[in-house]
Amino acid sequence: MTERLSGHTLLVSLIATPIRHSLSPKMHNEAYAKLGLDYAYLAFEVGQEELADAVQGIRALGIRGSNVSMPNKQAIIPYLDELSPAAELVGAVNTVVNKDGKGHLVGHVTDGTGAVRALAEEGVDVKDQIITLTGAGGAGTAIAIQLALDGAKEIRIFNRQDDFYANAEKTVEKINTRTDSSATLTDLADQAAFKQSIAESSIYIDATSAGMKPQEDVSLIDDPAMIRPDLVVFDVVYSPLETKLLKFAKENGAKKALNGIGMMLYQGAEAFKLHTGEDMPVEYIRDTFFSDAK
Repeated sequence: MTERLSGHTLLVSLIATPIRHSLSPKMHNEAYAKLGLDYAYLAFEVGQEELADAVQGIRALGIRGSNVSMPNKQAIIPYLDELSPAAELVGAVNTVVNKDGKGHLVGHVTDGTGAVRALAEEGVDVKDQIITLTGAGGAGTAIAIQLALDGAKEIRIFNRQDDFYANAEKTVEKINTRTDSSATLTDLADQAAFKQSIAESSIYIDATSAGMKPQEDVSLIDDPAMIRPDLVVFDVVYSPLETKLLKFAKENGAKKALNGIGMMLYQGAEAFKLHTGEDMPVEYIRDTFFSDAK
């Protein structure tokens, strides 16, 4: 990569903590190299105490933009100049663009667009569909908002009565008052309502941590009658590649059973496009880093 760098190299950062484990620097730098772009992508350990100074550094140094992860996704908003419609509705940012490199910082959220694009690449259109969604954390909120912005008919959110439930109530209110979609929220403990919703939906999205370590043996669906030949099942978890839910969906004849690799790739690709104006070579990146995911 070093021969690509020059006095004109544009820097994109990733600010979060902990963050050294992230695959994002490898993915983005590999994509820059593949396209011959004079960019570099570096990760910085930044928590909320350092956040104000880090954002000022983006302005002062003319950094092209930044990706943002925990614990900064919400905390960064007061330091930005503008939010995209989705970021404003979600109340969180994972991508910052330094507009024209002149210090005007615009916050975006690409998790939802990544999920919708992953579905679209598999031939699944969310427009005018009834969709059941479990999970009201960061990923679930971003997905729900993007589904509404992209024209889903109904988004039926199910979540346990935990710390995220109040946030889900706000998400439903935003969708119902500020988009053309309709949203509802139901306690996941109401299994009769959950089963009925799945029966009336064309897409089921699990945006919870069920199926991820240490919950590999957990699935929110265990009744074969809930899986139909016309039902798309999408689990945002990508490690393991096949969760208990996806294995169950495949065994019981779901139309499609999709893991979270596509969402992870396409949310990165959306950020890549925002920072460079170019399309990330997604299939090349998939083959390079996730060849076992196909």
